[in-house]
Amino acid sequence: MKVGIADTTFARVDMGRVAIDELRKHASIGIERYTVPGIKDLPVACKKLLAERGCDIVMALGMPGGAEKDRLCAHEASQGLIFCQVLTGKHIIEVFVHEDEASDDRELAWLAGQRTREHAVNVVKLLLHPKDLEKEAGTGQRQGFSDASPARM
Repeated sequence: MKVGIADTTFARVDMGRVAIDELRKHASIGIERYTVPGIKDLPVACKKLLAERGCDIVMALGMPGGAEKDRLCAHEASQGLIFCQVLTGKHIIEVFVHEDEASDDRELAWLAGQRTREHAVNVVKLLLHPKDLEKEAGTGQRQGFSDASPARM
């Protein structure tokens, strides 16, 4: 099994390093990293990791800015990632942290690290322990901030 890590130089936190560190804590798997300049470059990086570098799953890590045009770029990147998943039939776990999700640099760094680590665990579950995710269905899991509670019927 091999996990691809696609990250950007635009991010203000080395999310790729965080993801690799967390993956190595939970599984003995191959890891292939591909770093690109910006968030809209992630779909091609992910496609290359899946189609050319033999990855079974990819984490797409990015940190869009807080302006409206950054949200638009993140949306376009997300659409590209979804399209890449459909083309390849493989998962790409999108891990985006928008700068305006945090009140200051310290919280931003914490959030980027926490969300990346929690999604890295999800990647291991998808690859090696899919029944663990099934047990968590409907439990309001959130990556980064506190989980939401399940809605009561």
